[in-house]
Amino acid sequence: MNLGPGWLLLLSISLEVWAVPIERNAIPQEANPPQEEKQEDNVDTGLYYDRYLREVIEVLETDPHFREKLQTANTEDIKNGRLSKELDLVGHHVRTRLDELKRQEVSRLRMLLKAKLDSTNTQSLQMDHASLLKQFEHLDPHNQNTFEAKDLELLISTATKDLENYDAERHEEFKRYEMLKEHERRQYLKGLDQEKREKEERRLEELKEKHRKHPKVNAPGSVAQLREVWEETDGLDPTEFNPKTFFKLHDTNGDGVLDEQELEALFAKELEKVYDPKNEEDDMMEMEEERLRMREHVMKNVDVNQDRLVSLEEFLKSTDKKELDSPKEWDTLDDTKPVFTEAELQRFEAELRSKEEELGRRAESLRQEQDLLKERGKALEAQRKEYQQAVLEMSQRKEKQALQGQPPTGPNGELQFHQDVQKLEDQGAKAPVEQHVQEAHNNLPAEPPQNLPIHT
Repeated sequence: MNLGPGWLLLLSISLEVWAVPIERNAIPQEANPPQEEKQEDNVDTGLYYDRYLREVIEVLETDPHFREKLQTANTEDIKNGRLSKELDLVGHHVRTRLDELKRQEVSRLRMLLKAKLDSTNTQSLQMDHASLLKQFEHLDPHNQNTFEAKDLELLISTATKDLENYDAERHEEFKRYEMLKEHERRQYLKGLDQEKREKEERRLEELKEKHRKHPKVNAPGSVAQLREVWEETDGLDPTEFNPKTFFKLHDTNGDGVLDEQELEALFAKELEKVYDPKNEEDDMMEMEEERLRMREHVMKNVDVNQDRLVSLEEFLKSTDKKELDSPKEWDTLDDTKPVFTEAELQRFEAELRSKEEELGRRAESLRQEQDLLKERGKALEAQRKEYQQAVLEMSQRKEKQALQGQPPTGPNGELQFHQDVQKLEDQGAKAPVEQHVQEAHNNLPAEPPQNLPIHT
């Protein structure tokens, strides 16, 4: 998939989404050793919405009209949002797919919010999720169902801003990593007796010294470094070094520029001189920081228009610079000043202690809640056993009474009668009364007596 310069700006932001095999026919035959063509793996930008960004771009690329506009767009058209207005002209199937992608992204963000709220013991049911979604700047939170021009504009502007700060955030992350490593080293040594501590300090110092002993590292972007790649990686004659051919060889997706990943691939040989994942003394986190420093160094000296891409023209001009043609050795992290000061380390350790105390309080609170739940569980278990015992005793008493011919009794020993037995007893008591009333009625004379004396 060949992208125009407009899309390249957007994906220089996202550090290049696609890669296609280069056209080897454009390279002179003598500089074209047989190689197996393979597609480069996608590189994660590090953005938390990386997948959403890639999928939106991929869908937009399927629309011929938008793709044409994109290939002719310039940097300002993309940055100021004019390109976003072209979204109204894309096909219905593209808009439908974009709507679906946005709904999926909103759903994912809601899950992230719920997980965050759950982790902080916040009652998410009382939260306004629409308001919470406003903290995500790469989409329009007021419209959560359809992908509009504003969504594309927000996605581009947010990715631009985030990736401009991305390198600074990586440096800060590395600094915190180094401070944590030093903190743990000091804590570990503090827990040893004097003899073991001195022995361990000597061992650690030996590892540092072993790490420092490595071959010369060429300055990234220098002619010496490029020639080394030409000879050892590309397998070409060092006396026939050609910057233009070199550029085309390493423009692996054939888009006419070197993006940040293509540049970083050029530093692999230099990094291998210093770092080996099999060695205890070599820290791979430090290697990634070294790679970032090298890329920043090249961009600072070569990327004239600061679009995070190196054009052929910029590359050729850089190879003519005297400072890049010098055999100066690259200063690795070991040769530069520490990435943190003692004061920064002390503040970091104070922050760690504060977090540990907070975690301790939360752990104690959870322990107390666990104890309370255990006590409640014991009480419920005792109550359950009591009820079981009462039911068992009542069952045994009923069985005993049934064997002795006695009427059943209730829980407190009171007699219980069946309804049909009570009815028979009521009928039996009622029959003699009715019989006496009937006999008295039969004994009455047929006619009342006449002329009975009236007593006054």
